[in-house]
Amino acid sequence: MKIVLALGGNALQADPKDKTAQAQLKTCKETAVSIVDLIEDGHTVSIVHGNGPQVGQIVATVEDAAKQNPSNVMFPFDVCGSFSQGYIGYHLQNAIAEELNKRGVKKSVGTIVTQVVVDKNDSGFQNPTKPIGSFYSKEMAEKLEKEQGFIMKEDAGRGYRRVVASPKPIDVIEKEMIKELVEDGKVVISCGGGGIPVIREDGMVKGVAAVIDKDFAAEKLAEILEADCLLILTAVDRVCVNFNKPDQKELAEINIEEVNRYIEEGQFAPGSMLPKVEACKKFVMHDGSKIAMIASLSKAKEALKGLSGTKIVR
Repeated sequence: MKIVLALGGNALQADPKDKTAQAQLKTCKETAVSIVDLIEDGHTVSIVHGNGPQVGQIVATVEDAAKQNPSNVMFPFDVCGSFSQGYIGYHLQNAIAEELNKRGVKKSVGTIVTQVVVDKNDSGFQNPTKPIGSFYSKEMAEKLEKEQGFIMKEDAGRGYRRVVASPKPIDVIEKEMIKELVEDGKVVISCGGGGIPVIREDGMVKGVAAVIDKDFAAEKLAEILEADCLLILTAVDRVCVNFNKPDQKELAEINIEEVNRYIEEGQFAPGSMLPKVEACKKFVMHDGSKIAMIASLSKAKEALKGLSGTKIVR
């Protein structure tokens, strides 16, 4: 089976308080066990990962350096995203290759720094809401708006933060290269953090300050690769309704009609379970013969056998 695997934050940082590179590499080694379980079972696995904490840390470091010395370069946000792709991809490919070697599985694994096309007229650009980077005073926020063209918004009484758009992905620039490698049996890590958002303008590709949800990027990649399965891995075994309430109910399988009803009821948290469910819905609506699943990282293998996870069907 050809699988596109979307890794949630718990696959990269088990302890949200420990954001060190050493902690991330340790978690990646644990994550690699579940990934290689699937590869060892004969599946072709392509990987997409998130980058929320990591790119936030990179941006904050860049901003702090600029605060200390205004002559320091304030790297554009799309460049910071590319930093995170290389940094996380390096750890994942290192960990997966090590686990493959331990088991005597001969597979090449590598990372492609990926540009993902968005529409410059996407509604997200009209009302940016995704906070990134450091907190600032009102005075400094106004200065950044004037000098850098940033959009700054007050954040729950903690100060002002920059906000960027979260547009939907419409294409992947490196898709042919990714397809060739996947067809050749390689383990490819791509579209990291949702990919570097770019727009096509005057025959050129231009980076923009935005954040693409990694679940939607994984769905787009799954369409491009004609994958058999979109498997979104997260921290819970199954999608639930009435989450954390006395009448909480786990869902083993749901159809599109049920998905729409639960979304209307507000059962899935925005920025958490909602984009996962919406990405799975989009994938099965694209081709009803395909499989979309949400499961926990530790039970990925069981999910493919129908023993865990939530399957979304048309």
